[in-house]
Amino acid sequence: MKRAIAILCAIGAVCIAPVAITAKAYSARGREVALTFDDLPAGAADYMTGQEIDDMTARLVGTLKEQGIPAVGFVNAKKLYKWGEVDERIKALQMWLDAGFELGNHTFSHMSLNRNTLEEWEDDVVEGEPVLKMLLAEHNMKLRYFRHPYLDTGRDLRTRREAEEFLVQRGYRIAPVTLDAWDWMFAPVYDEAKKRGNTADEKLIVAAYLKYSNEMFDYDEKLSVQIMGYEPKQVILLHGNNLEAEHIGELADLSRKRGYKFISLGDALGDEAYGLPDTYVGEEGTGWLERWAITQGHPPMGEPEFPPDIMQRAQGLRHPQP
Repeated sequence: MKRAIAILCAIGAVCIAPVAITAKAYSARGREVALTFDDLPAGAADYMTGQEIDDMTARLVGTLKEQGIPAVGFVNAKKLYKWGEVDERIKALQMWLDAGFELGNHTFSHMSLNRNTLEEWEDDVVEGEPVLKMLLAEHNMKLRYFRHPYLDTGRDLRTRREAEEFLVQRGYRIAPVTLDAWDWMFAPVYDEAKKRGNTADEKLIVAAYLKYSNEMFDYDEKLSVQIMGYEPKQVILLHGNNLEAEHIGELADLSRKRGYKFISLGDALGDEAYGLPDTYVGEEGTGWLERWAITQGHPPMGEPEFPPDIMQRAQGLRHPQP
């Protein structure tokens, strides 16, 4: 996204630079955030056994339930179909539902709308539905949320609008993202340290992740006020991985210290901000705060730098898709 914004700024758009905004800029109700998790049953499902996925899920879901934090998990159903492990992988999804959480569609194969035809993408959305509808029905729930892989919503406005109409006709509400600290990039580096048994390195990676999360929260809170004059009910993008399974409690503590209360995705989407004009299209997907700013003609600048050492290490590993 940083590259896309840089290009927009270079061609003459007026860019928003971060300014000092007091912590009291959010509304009297306090800050609120909905947690969403992509790439279920696991971001690194290709490199994990079914039992490892179940163990990871049990830790993650257990902490969320214990702390009373609502969540929605978005599924790539293709990851369920590994020979000899289908039951174990489906069990991971059942854990989410048994704990009182909800599941949404993330396409069957994590397909980008920007890199495939609209027809191919539509077929992939539909292919992801059967197992989700079956599992949700067992809990008297319906499939109602969709999250775009890579946050890619189309390279041109016509494709984007046709995709949106397709989703509406199938009963979906698109799940936006306003907070994102790229946990998917930290996750493989964390896994690699765990495999080496290097607990000191694990701690450094977790500390870097929490520091970057805090910086991104601060940036997005200020950007929210610049765009609309207040901080909306935010939606954070996380992933099903060992990093979150073992440290989601610390991220929750960080959020509480910043004044956040945890709410459902449905509650968050009731905020009027999610009705703002949004005509963003581009090669790269991006969050909704940036989309709203770009639609207003003011692409933001000054996003915190992602830790270079983590980036370099992650690029040297096979890591899951964002």
